[in-house]
Amino acid sequence: MEYLVFQLYGSLASWGEPATGEVRRSAAHPGRSAVVGLLSAALGLRRDEEERLAALRDGVIIAVKQLSPGVMIQDYHTAQVPGQDRKAWRLTRRDELNARRDRLHTILSTREYRCDGYWQVAVRREPDCPWSLEAMAEALRRPRFPLYLGRKSCPPAAPLAPRVVTAGGVREALSGVFDAFTALGTEAEQRLLRIGHEIAYAWEGDGGDIAPQETRHPHDQPLNRQRWQFTSRREHWHATREGS
Repeated sequence: MEYLVFQLYGSLASWGEPATGEVRRSAAHPGRSAVVGLLSAALGLRRDEEERLAALRDGVIIAVKQLSPGVMIQDYHTAQVPGQDRKAWRLTRRDELNARRDRLHTILSTREYRCDGYWQVAVRREPDCPWSLEAMAEALRRPRFPLYLGRKSCPPAAPLAPRVVTAGGVREALSGVFDAFTALGTEAEQRLLRIGHEIAYAWEGDGGDIAPQETRHPHDQPLNRQRWQFTSRREHWHATREGS
């Protein structure tokens, strides 16, 4: 079985969870919407290309290996939002800010980020996916749009180093060493980042050579990237963790 594998490391990352209330949480690892968004940007897909985005969304199966969740930090924000108006239909942040100035109010918000987190990602292609794994790998090497780790303020801090491998399952696919990881510094620095202290896996569908310890049902399947609609995926996420 073939997989596209690549690494994600950043000084800051924010893997969004359902945004409710004043605190915007970050998951410990990138979810489906984050990886699909990353691939979409690399391939040059625009938010209004709904058919192509849906084809990519439905054409890949994703697995993540978390070598370090990073250190959780919080950032304090103020943001402007319009007051309640039942007659207004606002789909985007731009729509909100186009409201009359006298109807804009300031709210307090706290955002969570992962500092110095490190993850490896494996992508398996469904038969009807319009893009090959090699095409996705080349797009990650030379992305059409900027790549970021959950938020536009969180660019990757090391090369993604994508490659296509043949493996019997998720564990084998994500067992390789990335030469580009040397950009993160010496072995002592990697220990300070707690990389490999505890390894966790999360994957969709059949993991092949790895058994799940728990099954989750996140609402992280993007339906419409313009209206930011999400639902859960048919193949639910499985997870397991192990010590180094």
